Amino acid sequence: MTATTLATQLLMSSDLLTGAEWNAAATRVLMQLAADIKARPDRYRGALGGRVLALIFEKPSLRTRVTFEVGIQSMGGSAVFLDHTQSHLGEREAIPDVARSLERWVHGIVARVFRQSALELLASKARIPVINALSDRYHPCQSLTDFFTLEERFGAVRGLKLTYVGDGNNVCHSLLIAGARLGAHLRIATPAGYAPAVEIVAEARRTARETKGKVELFDNPAEAVAGAQAVYTDTWTSMGFEEETAQREAAFEGFQVNEKLMALAAPDAVFMHCLPAHRGSEVTEEVLDGPRSIVFDQAENRLHVQKAILLTLLS
Repeated sequence: MTATTLATQLLMSSDLLTGAEWNAAATRVLMQLAADIKARPDRYRGALGGRVLALIFEKPSLRTRVTFEVGIQSMGGSAVFLDHTQSHLGEREAIPDVARSLERWVHGIVARVFRQSALELLASKARIPVINALSDRYHPCQSLTDFFTLEERFGAVRGLKLTYVGDGNNVCHSLLIAGARLGAHLRIATPAGYAPAVEIVAEARRTARETKGKVELFDNPAEAVAGAQAVYTDTWTSMGFEEETAQREAAFEGFQVNEKLMALAAPDAVFMHCLPAHRGSEVTEEVLDGPRSIVFDQAENRLHVQKAILLTLLS
């Protein structure tokens, strides 16, 4: 049995909408498949021959769009880009009609949207796989890549201490979901009013009890970072929240990842960011460009992990 076949058999859903559809075993197999794809790309050169992927993007993108397009093309398939940055999904045409049309032409849909509810409606009406390329609530492709990157650096991430500092946003939610499945020790540091959703934290804690992982919440970045092996941050103001920029900058004062904060982490600690970064805001240039930063390893690995996701769902 191939890794692709095993991963497909372990799935509880034909979609990737939150990351919670994939249990600990499926997540582990996906990591193994991504490692093989990265090490032996020629083996998969024709694996998705004839497959066509629709890319629906309501938000600008560099890493997500390029890695999905390059990923499917490098495996023999092709992609059709549907620009929804001016007209959001459901405005010009009802989402169920979009889903029922696309399912007759393409083999899968990658959607980068504002509303998780729009993504879920699309998936419920389409009889082809739908992949969440970012929503207001989750970013599963990013978090799976993050833990793949950590495994490259540290080996198995079971018990690894990952501290996330900043907004309890979509990236934070997905780190909780994936990290709990892999048995990581997750420390989340956010200011008051910006903690991750309580139901996602509760679910992560339930999963972590089964995998010997751990989930802790903090309001003090220094306490959360102490002894961490990875320190992660994201923009304080995600797309769609621009009108809150000034309010958020005030709320996140003291949550910047700088050299002083990184000095509290473990000696071998790495710095992570999903990018794009706002230099001098959530992270200083010294940390982002410093020797501990693995942000461009994360960016590179988006390609390999997303190829594994495509193979699992489309083959």
